[in-house]
Amino acid sequence: MKRIVILASGNGSNFEAIVKTARKEKWPVEIVSMITDNPHAYAIKRAKRLGIPYKLLNYREFDSKDSYNKELFKLLKEFSPDLIVLAGYMRILPPHIIKAFRWRIVNIHPALLPAFRGLHAIERAYKAGCKVTGVTVHFVDEGVDTGPIIAQKCIEIREGESLEHLERRIHRVEHKLYPTVIKKLLFGDE
Repeated sequence: MKRIVILASGNGSNFEAIVKTARKEKWPVEIVSMITDNPHAYAIKRAKRLGIPYKLLNYREFDSKDSYNKELFKLLKEFSPDLIVLAGYMRILPPHIIKAFRWRIVNIHPALLPAFRGLHAIERAYKAGCKVTGVTVHFVDEGVDTGPIIAQKCIEIREGESLEHLERRIHRVEHKLYPTVIKKLLFGDE
């Protein structure tokens, strides 16, 4: 039985897609916890509805970034995950966490990396007039969206398409690609 911890800061739609796919396909996994830094994250409601244990580490309740990261590291060590999945987690993991879990932390990004690293990638690609954008799943390293790419999927930006419509299409691709990549990382080409 493989162990997964998911970190989320916001809506949690990728978190839910992973849980539902794992259940539907009967993966031999335990989603040990969803950890969030945001007490207002909709991901908490999803965790409750899905029956997934969650842990709130409210960033604002810590006196420093270091104290927050120490508590996060402690939790991750306790959970002993085979894979840490970032699903809209809006904090940069410190080097000591990345080193401790090297090649076991993955992230999804709504652009074709290395283009449009960081925040607001969909909007930046759209406003730049790109004809194609996409989704990238990558290993997490010490940079911002700079880790080795695991998988990418291209998405054409349609002429006259609204930003909101493009965002919905990108999220639909994320919800399929991310679980597929996670399954392959955990179980190979079974």
